[in-house]
Amino acid sequence: MITRQHVSDKLLAYLNQNITLAALVDWAESCFVTGGFGPDDDIDMLVNIVMYLAAADSAQFPLTWDICQDFMQRLGTPVKVVTISAA
Repeated sequence: MITRQHVSDKLLAYLNQNITLAALVDWAESCFVTGGFGPDDDIDMLVNIVMYLAAADSAQFPLTWDICQDFMQRLGTPVKVVTISAA
């Protein structure tokens, strides 16, 4: 089942540069093949976010910082930028 936690983990992996935009888009596209969004109360929100992510490699659906922040907020996982020192 594709839940808030799955979507927020994947988006956070992208924001932390653990996966590429192409990998995020591929994952989002595959969500529609496998299906199974839930729980029921979250389905509309999850489908809307994942649909946007599936098209984020196009000019019409840019994945800006503001959009990522909004998605994470809606998923119940607000983000905060913290700097780390380079070793």
